Amino acid sequence: MSPGVLIRPYQPSDRKAVRHLCCETGYLGGRIDPVFEDRELFADYLTKYYTDWEPESSFVLEQDGEVKGYLLGSCRPGHQQFFDFFNNLNLFARGMVKYPFYRRPTRNFILWILFKSWREVPQAPRGSAHFHFNILPEAQGLAHSRKLMNTYLDYLRRKNVPQVFGQVVTFASRRGAAAFERFGFRVVEKREITKYRAHHHEAVYLCTIIRDLKDDKISQDTAKKTPRPTRKLSEKSHQTRDSKN
Repeated sequence: MSPGVLIRPYQPSDRKAVRHLCCETGYLGGRIDPVFEDRELFADYLTKYYTDWEPESSFVLEQDGEVKGYLLGSCRPGHQQFFDFFNNLNLFARGMVKYPFYRRPTRNFILWILFKSWREVPQAPRGSAHFHFNILPEAQGLAHSRKLMNTYLDYLRRKNVPQVFGQVVTFASRRGAAAFERFGFRVVEKREITKYRAHHHEAVYLCTIIRDLKDDKISQDTAKKTPRPTRKLSEKSHQTRDSKN
């Protein structure tokens, strides 16, 4: 990884930065504002469960002391479904109160959620661990993404979680699902989502990706190093440096 980059567990002090990052990357990798203006509502929908109810399953990418990426995870699907039911009711009520005052793109986004999302969003496997993943453009890179993903996957392996899934947006000029295939995921369903048609010239798809973790080994990124044998006192050879993972 690049100098100054650190992958570490999420901390409560990261909450504001994670919510900001979510909104900065919410529209096909860019700022959500052109399609949905209510950042508080958007961040509550995508991040609140992870940061407030299961923060121990999330990790952040820190670059030069600033949070530039995150992987928000859940390995308690029943717990998350319970939260989502009541959180979605709360979001719906807040959104309806503000609906007459929103601009047209935001109202169209809400109408898509209410009337089309249930048909267009691909199915998610029940009972599986889940993640939500974002990195700002200036911190993107295969090494950073792999380290962040492996940290989460190793966390799940240590908990004996058998399977994990995510849902990834992809289009012709951004092959998001293909990138995750490098991490051992496979695409199980892909559907076009129409909420961006008025703003983006390419067809946009949402893919459900799954990885089985049974019989997986801990990755080299986070595995503990095996202690070296103690040298005899008579040996005077110079000490070599440990290679970095």
